[in-house]
Amino acid sequence: MYNILICDDEKDIVSALKIYLTSEDYNIFEAYTGKEALVKVKNNNIHLILMDIMMPEMDGISATAKLREEYNIPIIMLTAKSEDSDKILGLNIGADDYITKPFNPVEVQARVRSQLRRYVKLGGIEQKQGKISIGGIEIDDESKKVSVDGEMVTLTPIEYNILKFLMENPNKVFSSAQIYEKIWKEKSIGSEGSVAVHIRHLREKIEITPSEPRYIKVVWGHGYKMEANNGKIEK
Repeated sequence: MYNILICDDEKDIVSALKIYLTSEDYNIFEAYTGKEALVKVKNNNIHLILMDIMMPEMDGISATAKLREEYNIPIIMLTAKSEDSDKILGLNIGADDYITKPFNPVEVQARVRSQLRRYVKLGGIEQKQGKISIGGIEIDDESKKVSVDGEMVTLTPIEYNILKFLMENPNKVFSSAQIYEKIWKEKSIGSEGSVAVHIRHLREKIEITPSEPRYIKVVWGHGYKMEANNGKIEK
């Protein structure tokens, strides 16, 4: 059974989400501020978090940024607004996905299942063992560790999956839609912007100068590729 933390200062929303998810046989934890969420995660084995953006004491953005210092569990942001700025802000600080209020129960269940599926696969035995190295980047797929020029970097599950996918296909160009469908395992209907946000965040972690990337390059009008002139794949 998976442990899911719902964090929102509105108790009615927490109750509604709890109803949606308990029907899926999840174990639900509740928090009403960002600070409470940090305590719950520290004291329990949480597998996924639904995090509201606007909350008292500590908002969801600050709480997510703090969590990303230590944990790579999936975080789905909850926002009362439909503006892209809220969604992009959440993705930029390490969130994996977002859901806009008011919620569609079916969408909530689908997004939670999707994130858990990727998270479990990332840490389970389904992944092939081996190391992938391109330039100064090395992925140890057995331990799920990533290093850049010998220094360990912490990636979210989605960032890891994007990096691994591109490194497994060096010098091949993929459109945002192709990357989205490969990583998110669903059709990319107007969701390609999420790919750009995650790649920008990924570049900030693996590139010396993100604005002049050595590895993840844009091929204008076509998509992204992993530059690997001297790269190699070890398995």
